[in-house]
Amino acid sequence: MLERPDAVLTLIPLVAVSGLAVRTVLAVPGIGSGLFTTPLAVAGYLAALAVVFLELLAWPVAERLSGS
Repeated sequence: MLERPDAVLTLIPLVAVSGLAVRTVLAVPGIGSGLFTTPLAVAGYLAALAVVFLELLAWPVAERLSGS
């Protein structure tokens, strides 16, 4: 059975790579759009970092409040 920690550990690299994947898909048709999509590579890494911080800060607090 898939537990929450397993799902989070799977989600982090997927979110980090998603920015690069979207950037690649958008930049392939034209060179000019490459400048437009450059921030998307960083956005994936920042989203993954946000997931890590959310899990570190919010998840233990929620566990303590629920009494588990």
